[in-house]
Amino acid sequence: MSLQDDVMSAMKVAMKEKNQTALAALRAVKSEILLAKTASDGGDELTEEQEIKILSKMVKQRKDSAAIFLEQKREDLAQPELDQAEVISQFLPEALSEEEIEKVVVMTIDQVGAEGMKDMGKVMGIVSQELAGQADGKTISSIVKAKLMS
Repeated sequence: MSLQDDVMSAMKVAMKEKNQTALAALRAVKSEILLAKTASDGGDELTEEQEIKILSKMVKQRKDSAAIFLEQKREDLAQPELDQAEVISQFLPEALSEEEIEKVVVMTIDQVGAEGMKDMGKVMGIVSQELAGQADGKTISSIVKAKLMS
């Protein structure tokens, strides 16, 4: 079952339950998928990697918006953004714990032979690609920094 099919079935459930927040988030996902399909070179289906990238971007956008609203003490606007991020996150692969991310980072540093901060970009590129959708960039970055500095 493709992501688009999963989203459509979730939309039907949200409509039956009259869950407006979930419905708005799912409609946004459907829209992004359609935009990505039409923007690509005539391909009918998106790869799983492309789907994960789209979903991760959407979750990040909503979390960033919520953070801005919270800074401005607008909890009424932040909560729907966080709720939508949670709905979209359901379609992403299971997030890894910091310990699991750390294992991947250490293995990558050993493979690449990274010796300091000058190799951070190289390590980040490999780890980010390997953990796409399973860990956010900030977490990966902080772990890579900590390991390369020690």
